[in-house]
Parts: sequence; structure tokens; C-alpha cells
Amino acid sequence: MNPLRKPEFVTFPVRSATSVQYSCFRMTFSFLVRAVCFAGILIGVNAAGYALEPLSEQPRPLARGGTNAGRMVADVRVTDIEGRSSSLKALAAGRKALAVAFMSPTCPLSGKLMPTLAAVEKEFASQGVSFLYVDPTASDTAESLREAKKTHGFQGAVVHDKELTLASALEVSTTTEVFVIDAAGTLIYRGAVDDQYGLGYAHDAARNEWLRDALRAVTAGQRPRFAATTAPGCAIALPERKTAATTVTWHGRVSRIMQANCQECHRKGGIAPFALESMEDAVSHAGMIKKAVNKGIMPPWYAAAEEGVTHSRFSNDRSLPAADRTDLMAWLDGGRPAGNASDAPLPRQWPDAQWAIGKPDAIFELPRTVDIKATGKMGYVNLQVPTGLTEDRWVQSIEVLPTARAQVHHVLIFAMMPDKDGRTRVRDPNNFFAAYVPGSNLLQYPAGYAKKLPKGTVLHFQLHYTPTGVATQDRTRLGVVYAKEAPRYEVQVAAAGNHRIKIPPGAANHEEKGILPVLFNVQILALMPHMHVRGKSFRYELVTPDNKRKTLLDVPRYDFNWQIQYRLADPLAASFGSRVEVTAVYDNSTDNPANPDPTKTVRWGEQTDDEMLLGYVEYVNPAENPSRAVVKTSTPEPMQLTAKTLGILGKRLDKDGDGKISKDEAGSEFAALHRQLDSNADGFVTNDEAVAALKREEERKRGL
Repeated sequence: MNPLRKPEFVTFPVRSATSVQYSCFRMTFSFLVRAVCFAGILIGVNAAGYALEPLSEQPRPLARGGTNAGRMVADVRVTDIEGRSSSLKALAAGRKALAVAFMSPTCPLSGKLMPTLAAVEKEFASQGVSFLYVDPTASDTAESLREAKKTHGFQGAVVHDKELTLASALEVSTTTEVFVIDAAGTLIYRGAVDDQYGLGYAHDAARNEWLRDALRAVTAGQRPRFAATTAPGCAIALPERKTAATTVTWHGRVSRIMQANCQECHRKGGIAPFALESMEDAVSHAGMIKKAVNKGIMPPWYAAAEEGVTHSRFSNDRSLPAADRTDLMAWLDGGRPAGNASDAPLPRQWPDAQWAIGKPDAIFELPRTVDIKATGKMGYVNLQVPTGLTEDRWVQSIEVLPTARAQVHHVLIFAMMPDKDGRTRVRDPNNFFAAYVPGSNLLQYPAGYAKKLPKGTVLHFQLHYTPTGVATQDRTRLGVVYAKEAPRYEVQVAAAGNHRIKIPPGAANHEEKGILPVLFNVQILALMPHMHVRGKSFRYELVTPDNKRKTLLDVPRYDFNWQIQYRLADPLAASFGSRVEVTAVYDNSTDNPANPDPTKTVRWGEQTDDEMLLGYVEYVNPAENPSRAVVKTSTPEPMQLTAKTLGILGKRLDKDGDGKISKDEAGSEFAALHRQLDSNADGFVTNDEAVAALKREEERKRGL
């Protein structure tokens, strides 16, 4: 199948010198798109277009699976360098948290972090946090540890873990890793102190303060945004661990599995139909728990697992870790013992109708209440909300908050800007500003990243409701927190799509493709596939200029009920000239129970009975730096015939969709470029004229 067969719009937005966002040429100009896209290689990317392994290493967030975050920590006894003996449980008793900080005077990176550890210890001492410093390097001396304690002013005990007893119990990886344990012995966070220092680099200040964030959360009775990160430092080789068979109990193990994997939705006041907060809850719903877990329905995560990968490539991976699944099934099938109540975790605290992002700087609410009927199904509801912004704003945090959470299937919010005549532009389905699905309703970008909300923006809310048997009402709100300054990177969204899909009646495995040319070097942050109820599977691939392929995301079982954004733990470099190719498979047969009409030929449309093919890609362009001031001259620079300027002749200008650009469509802003391409001076730029102009320009540059 020709991957360029049908896509109508395929874009990574490009920018002109005036910072206006444009799209690539329509696929009626397919030859032109291929001509301008297949050139150039990103510095730091090998000949195949894939990122080379960097010599430096910085901390990165990890998905919880495989990190032991959320589990009960063994109550290991320790003896400090002064000969005083205690245990982890005793050290945490009566405190909000115990921070176990691994360190070593002979590890350079550990030494750099010691002043920060001392400062954090001092900052949180009055908030009920104790520190324990642990050196796992056997060859270090007691004298060097006493000197480090004195020099940096550590208040907590210092332990020399020569036999790696505590290190093995916590499964520590490096001499810079920190563990935050709550008063009930639950591991709340493990990972880096911050990202000021790493292997091969140093910053003037930290951009992400993970330890402080974790301590702020635990002292407030909450869980941190990230439960684990990597911790670059001097690696620790642990001895082979011998595990003794233990009985899985509710208090000691299963309760924490529920907290970590289920209670975000399954709790009192949550969006799930029943709570899983007590042993009675779990026993009462044991049959459904087993069915949902065994079928891979819950927790909702549909990316295919990668063989041989220790940690998921996605920071928001919600899949149930293998160890949790094994223990949960063993408990459900093995008599369901309660265990010792003293092993119970602290109850999780959940915000009650509060903004998880903190107090928003601005709240944008639906202009009216939406009536949700009790039964049947509802079409999309589309409403517009003017922001009233008189200046551009940079958005650091985004949260969508419905009032009828049980009935809201998903929400997509698009930012629409008025044109020069003050008319609101048509919504672009390729680029959404915010999204909501159950269990995922907020985005908090790290320092240096933000989305732009231009002045005069009108927000288009697209809402999909699912009746649940009770009539109710909804008035969804969008809350945003503005960045204090312009970011280093502007977060943008594009889509590999195909408006010309045509799914035959009865087809059980119909395949369609969409393509997104990479028109400049980018870093991909997240992926979000979107189809409707006939969607069966979805795959993203990065295809390099030499046609080598790399799978970015494989969703073998797509579920319309969970519009999941898959967020990469590490940004993925994609070089100019590559393309993101998506493959969608649809089931329009009678075997698909969600199929509204298997006798229908299905095409693109916004209602659930229609279909879509959109592979959203969230990305940044590292070459653009919004924090740098742009000096505008009174005389604009002339348009140059490049991939960037040719990209202007895309969907944005071809307003009537006839495959050619008129003078009126080009407007005064692009009149010079229009004259340059309109070789027969008939007032229209066609595909042939654009291709010929590009060829002439290439010949001119070669001196032909």
C-alpha cells in the first residue's frame, strides 16, 4: 500500500519570520511535499535519522511500574557511624516522611549534590521530615563520612552500608538516589534530587526539583506528580537477592496495589462506578477485578509492551506491573487474608472539587449548562468561549474540570484565532490545546516548556457525553496557570491524518494511513491516537529519509472509551526530512459490538457513527526560543523560496479547498510569494507552478 495514497493534510507547522503558524501544502501538492521534506539531517542524529546515544545523562521521569513506588518498604535495621542502632520504621515513626538519601564522598556527582541535600533537609525539618544518609561504598572511611556530615551540616544520621543491606532492600541503583517513605512505610518517591547536575553537565540552577516536589506532596497528604525518576550517579552493583516466599495480605500488599493503580478513579466521589478503598470493597468486586485485569481492560493502558525493556518509554504508563498483577491474583485466589493492620498504608487524600494544578490564573467556563439525557447516546456538543485576552500568554499548566465527571466521555479544546477582519477561524482538528479523558485531565509542563495562548483566542470546546441512566447537567471548565516568563520551548501539536478514509461495509481489518512530514528538526513529546468506535488498532512509525523505520507507539487494541495521550519520558529527536507515518485498522464488521451499522460505507466525520484518523503529535522545535526577544524591522525581509515558505501554501491559504491559491487567498502578507510562483500570471498558483518554481530555485542554487 502506498503510504502517500490518500492523506489530505499532513503537517508539522512551520513559522515565518513574523511568527505566524502555517501548515504544509495539501496533498494535492504531494510531489512538492516530498521534494521539500526529504533533505537535511539533524546534528546529533546518525545517518539513519535516529538519536545517537548521548555521552551526558540527566535524570528523567519513570513510569511507576518496576520501580517499587507505592509498595511497603522492609523494616531494615541500621547502625549509624556513631554506633546508634534503629530501624526505618522507628525513624519514620511520628514523622510525615523519612528521606533516605544515598551518597558517597568519593562519588563526584554525589559530592555536588550534598549542599542541596542539606538545604532540603533544613527546609523540611519543621514540616515533619527526617533524613537518613546512607553510604553504600565499602571503601569509604568513617572519617570521610564524619567530615561530609560536618562540612554540609547534615542533621540526620549517617549510615555506612558496607554490606549493602539497606541498599539491597531498597534496590538502589546509584549513589545519588533518594527515597521518600511515609509514616506507614510506603515508598512515595524514589529518584533524583533535582536536575542541576548530571553526568557530563551542570546548570546554574535546577530546572526540576523532584525531591522537593515529593516532600511538598507527602507533607500535604498527597502523592507527587512523579513517583520515580532515574538518578545519574556512581552505579551500585547489588548482590544477588534471595527472596523468601511470603503470604500476600490486604494490609501489607494489596491495599497499596489498589492505591497505586485503581483509586484514582475507584474511590468515593471518583468517576468509577464503585470504590476500591477497603478490603470489603475489593472482596465484593473480586470477580470483576479478576476479569478486568486478566483481559487487560484495567488499568487503562493499551500501548504494546516492549520486550527486554526495564522501564517504559512513557512516563504516564498506567499498566499494572507484573509483580503487582501476580500478587493481586494470588490474593484473590488464595483466601484473601487481611494480614496485620499495623502494616496498613496511610489513606490516600484526594482533592475534593479543587484544582489539582493549584489556583488557576484564569478559568474559562462553558457559556451555558449542557443537559445530559439519561439513556441512549448523544452527539458531540460544540461550544465556543472567548478568552478576552488582550495579550499573548504562555500556559504552564492546564486542567479540564467537568461537573458531570461520570458522564463526560472526553473533551477536546481547540484554540481558534481571529483573522485580520476579526472573524474567528475555522477550528483546525489537527491542533488541540487541551484534552480530558477520565483519569487524565491535566497537563503540567516542566520548567522551560509552555503552550502559547495568543491574544483574542476563542476556545472551541468539543464535548462527548455518555448517558449513565440518570439525567444530569454539565458545565465543564478549563483552568490554566500562566508561566512567569516566556519559555525556552513552545509546545505545539500537529497531526498525521487522513480525511479521505473510506471503510467498506463488513470489513473486519480495513487499513488506512496518514503521514506527517517533518519540515524541521523537532523533539516529539507525546502521541495521541484518535479514532471512533470502529477503531481497532493504531501504530506510529518514524520513517527516516533513507526509509528506515522505528516504531514510536503500537496500540494493538484501540479503545474509543479511553482517549489516552502517551507521554514520552525522553523527548524523541526527529530530523528534517523524516516523516511520522500512522497506520489505523478499522473493524466495520458484525463482530464489532460497538459498530452502529456494519452495512454502511464509513467516511470521515465528527460524529461517533462516522470515523476519524488522527495521530496527534505534541512536539517542540528546539531552534525556536520564545524567551529571546525578536526585534522587528519596519521593512519585512523578502520571502525566500524554501521549504518553510512553500509550507505557507497549505491548508491555511487554500480556504476553498480547490487545490490552488488565489490572490485573495494569499492576501497582502504573501503577495510577493504568490507573484513569484504564479508563472502564467493568471492569479492562481497551481501544483505544477509550485513544483516548477522549486525546480528553478534548486537549479539557481546549483548555478545551472
